[in-house]
Amino acid sequence: MKIAMIGSGAAGSVFAAYLRRGGADITLVDPYKEHMDKIAADGLTFVINAGEGETYQLTGFKTAYDAENIGTMDIVIFMTKTPQLDSALKTAAPCIGENTVLVSLMNGLGNEDKLAKVVPAGRILYGNGVLGTELDGPGKCISSPSADGLQMNFGALERGPLTEAAGAELERLFIAGGCPCKFWDDVAPHFWQKIITNCTFNPLCAILRLKSKDIMKDMNGAGLAIGVVTECCAVATARGCTMEVPAFMAELRRTASGGSIEDYYPSMAQDVLMYKRQTEIDTLNGAIVKYGKQYGIATPYNDFITKAIKAIQKNYDKQYQG
Repeated sequence: MKIAMIGSGAAGSVFAAYLRRGGADITLVDPYKEHMDKIAADGLTFVINAGEGETYQLTGFKTAYDAENIGTMDIVIFMTKTPQLDSALKTAAPCIGENTVLVSLMNGLGNEDKLAKVVPAGRILYGNGVLGTELDGPGKCISSPSADGLQMNFGALERGPLTEAAGAELERLFIAGGCPCKFWDDVAPHFWQKIITNCTFNPLCAILRLKSKDIMKDMNGAGLAIGVVTECCAVATARGCTMEVPAFMAELRRTASGGSIEDYYPSMAQDVLMYKRQTEIDTLNGAIVKYGKQYGIATPYNDFITKAIKAIQKNYDKQYQG
């Protein structure tokens, strides 16, 4: 199957690297010219667990700055930032045929609903990864897998022949490329696990300027995490996916203290602290606030965090430089 990765920054490049290691026929699409040119010329340098892991030089990628002339694809994976998804769907139109399956492996809630405005539900897969990703300059990406277990979970918005075939192929390619994953009959519990983890660590690491392990070791930081998790679990349960706070907190503590991810700044912290760019807060904590209002669930922790991140990202040029 021919696969396009629309949005080939940190996460897109890492996911594409695993797929290419597994043998995928894959085209990377991204306007970051230096990155695309470096991969086209020399391949993609792929690091798994920086400092103590392995480095691979992967070749055989096709690259493009846009999807205008890459041809019709069997699978199109969207890995842009969530605020860019609507425009990405429009610009990806030339590579989407009548049997193309669209895939969102992006952070955040509601991305699959946007895909459903373009193609039928029987041509949509959605899910997410639990591994850390970084782009270390043009042509080089770093994967920071969690300590053990599955690194990628996804499923169909509506099961059918096209999603079955595409899901099975992506599962095969990811596993062959060294990324343990699962194409689930019901991906919702695994999807919400990652969503709530992101709602907790992504903004708190950005606001507190701490890594996840340090947040959970601090009484006040852990208290903030518990508040966020409690609200998120209530919203997930109201939407039909039961999540228990004690069990989730036990898993969150394990995640924060095991494997390479404990020393990793998540994507929102990178956006705020390193790159000074817009974040995905509206599809994470902001979405929890929105759903909370819909179901009559109070979400003061998520509301404050959403407003804090929005204030930060709106005023980068006014902040203390030191």
